Amino acid sequence: MSIPEVKLHRYLYPLSWVYQGVTTLRNKLFDCNILRSRSFSVPVICIGNLSVGGTGKTPHTEYIVNLLKDEYNVAVLSRGYKRKTKGYLLSDENSNAATIGDEPFQIKSKFPEIRVAVDENRCHGIEEVMKLKNPETDVILLDDAYQHRYVKAGLYILLTDYNRLFSEDAVLPAGRLRESENGKERAQIVIVTKCPAGLPKDEREIIARKLNLFPHQELYFSMFDYSKLHPLFPEMVADGEDFCIDTEALKDKDILVVTGIASPAPLIKMLKKYAKSVEMLTFGDHHDFNKKEIELIQTRFENLDKNKRLIITTEKDGTRLKIHPDLSEDIKPFIYVQPIEVKILNEQQNNLNQHIRDYVRENQ
Repeated sequence: MSIPEVKLHRYLYPLSWVYQGVTTLRNKLFDCNILRSRSFSVPVICIGNLSVGGTGKTPHTEYIVNLLKDEYNVAVLSRGYKRKTKGYLLSDENSNAATIGDEPFQIKSKFPEIRVAVDENRCHGIEEVMKLKNPETDVILLDDAYQHRYVKAGLYILLTDYNRLFSEDAVLPAGRLRESENGKERAQIVIVTKCPAGLPKDEREIIARKLNLFPHQELYFSMFDYSKLHPLFPEMVADGEDFCIDTEALKDKDILVVTGIASPAPLIKMLKKYAKSVEMLTFGDHHDFNKKEIELIQTRFENLDKNKRLIITTEKDGTRLKIHPDLSEDIKPFIYVQPIEVKILNEQQNNLNQHIRDYVRENQ
């Protein structure tokens, strides 16, 4: 079985060489301690990638939160991409996607017992989180900070998309890499994400050869598991109705899929397996829906079968749609969110979990 090919804009290679030269120089300055990285007394785990979005950082961050939260006081620190605020901000009951960003708000909504903070300056953000008491923070997860080298994390987890391995990509703008694939050397753990179920051994071996990891690095493979859909506005679902919908129940439904994520293809492919029909409205990652786009969603929805129609969106998009002032009350009861969970393939979950637990325990 061959690995999917990646389309590269080869005519942009000269610009990529310039960009790669700049990022390589920057990394060398950090490696030589001319630019300084800071270590912290609390265990810090960085979950990131070499590419621009779309590898599943937030679901994998949630996987680690779920792994550690019952034993340790976990905090997640993000920059809060596209939020309407600036500086350090600790989430609270008044937070939403506008104040802390869609992905941090998604994490806080799913794990209200943990601390979620945002700060463009990760060093300052870590300092502020470490000041928090009752209880003190045991471990900090950095969501999407692989290139933020002013922080020296104790454990780096590098993600790469099965459909676009970093070894088959190019540096911006010809490809989607933020730095050359040599940046992989900072990671102790590499995870190939969005794999198909039952990935055969021979293909795993092909991928391992392509990635050409170092002996000290561990390689894992993960896939997305789609659980029951739940309403974005549960308070508007009629009394007595089941709040959640199994994908098997979509077989007689006309679906409008609304996404503003980097890689909607896996979700759409899954829904097409179950739904009677699927229409799509896709936008760019972290898309901020405007009034005309909300009206377009409503128009497309009204054109579906009146008695068998649903709008399905992602957890991340749901955080933005939920607070949109132009969203019609008429369609709110029909908007459902598709949660995703990470599954580690090939019975390697215990090994990965133990590696993460050992790092946190040994660095308390």
